[in-house]
Amino acid sequence: MAEKADSTKKKVQEQFGKHAEKYVTSTTHSKGSDLALLPGWLELKPDSIVLDIATGGGHVAKALSPHAAQVFATDLTYEMLGTAKRHLGYTHSNVFYVLADAESLPFLDNTFDAVTCRIAPHHFPQPEKFVKEAARVLKQGGKFLLIDNIAPEEKELDDFVNLLEKMRDESHVRSYSIKEWKDWFEQTGLTLIKAKQRKKRLTYADWVKRTATSEEQVKKVDSQLVSASDQIKNYFSVETSNGVIQALTIDEWMALTLKG
Repeated sequence: MAEKADSTKKKVQEQFGKHAEKYVTSTTHSKGSDLALLPGWLELKPDSIVLDIATGGGHVAKALSPHAAQVFATDLTYEMLGTAKRHLGYTHSNVFYVLADAESLPFLDNTFDAVTCRIAPHHFPQPEKFVKEAARVLKQGGKFLLIDNIAPEEKELDDFVNLLEKMRDESHVRSYSIKEWKDWFEQTGLTLIKAKQRKKRLTYADWVKRTATSEEQVKKVDSQLVSASDQIKNYFSVETSNGVIQALTIDEWMALTLKG
């Protein structure tokens, strides 16, 4: 298990190292409507210390830095951290960048007032360890906010979307279900206090080319979508024009938990 997890993390580092800039400019990551909700959901105090796990392009850290005393932005990939720092520039001087594994955080227990992680856990091979770590570094009464793509409860739809994601991105592990997340929260003593599910529309060309390394890979993803059943196409709202895929929609979940 450990060897498989290490192998997965190396793929993640390779993938995000090569495509770091794309994650800063990606509309999915930089323009999501959820970003504007973060301050209101977390209700940070001016002296709050925040941890953003797998910061990617630094969009969450950027959104929260005006509301907190300090934000620690971590990522598994060095190149990604450097890109995030350039993205935020010198106007967010209270953001600090730390190279860290989400499943083994280099911080003491009870350190942070809030912990966040957005559009990243589907790359984590051991999500239960990640949740346990997030809970460990939170102070009592602290909040953990998770945002990620989720798998539908129906097995056929779950299997389809996870295979599709894996075909376009070799570093994808799994989009987990809401039930799985709730179980991990409960196991670590985190209480779910607020949640919101939404349909996230993805512009197909931007989505598939962000991680694909060849036209052959793109064509395989195209074929997977085009040959899907009507039920699957309808569920994921696959849009086409003159035989060309324009967009699709996937499920995303935003969940706020409290460490009691």
